[in-house]
Amino acid sequence: MIRIMGIDPGTATTGYGIIDRADDDSLRFIACGVIKTPAHEAPATRLLSLTKDLTALVKKYHPSRVAVEKLFMTVNQKTAIAVAEARGVILVTCEAAGLPITEYTPLQVKNAVTGDGHAEKSGVGKMVTIILGLTQIPEPDDAADALAIALCDAAHVRSVALIADR
Repeated sequence: MIRIMGIDPGTATTGYGIIDRADDDSLRFIACGVIKTPAHEAPATRLLSLTKDLTALVKKYHPSRVAVEKLFMTVNQKTAIAVAEARGVILVTCEAAGLPITEYTPLQVKNAVTGDGHAEKSGVGKMVTIILGLTQIPEPDDAADALAIALCDAAHVRSVALIADR
């Protein structure tokens, strides 16, 4: 069994999703949610809070590996810089925990989950719900996106294992 933690980076809200992929390739939902940091805090304080909360999640769920969404370039440079800072903190925190890290673009995630790299957020959420046998789309969107990132990694790990078995 492999436990995968998917992470959708952000400074104000970072989504996380945790799934298990069994040896028979079945998938099981474990948890999802968001790490929020208060907007009134200084940027360094928010990043430290993200580190502490992420470290607590790693200790609680003991993932085997982590999948993180790559930065999607936006028109708003201020937002892009803040997300890049959060991604840096996430990568360092996971590396310090000794976890293998894989990064995926939004296109790769959408393609792995829906078969369409240009799928809408709602379509991704619906497919996450179907694949994991959930009763409703996880909320907020950041949590659903993090589960999609974890599912993308599960598909990648399975593909790598199949190639290695040849």
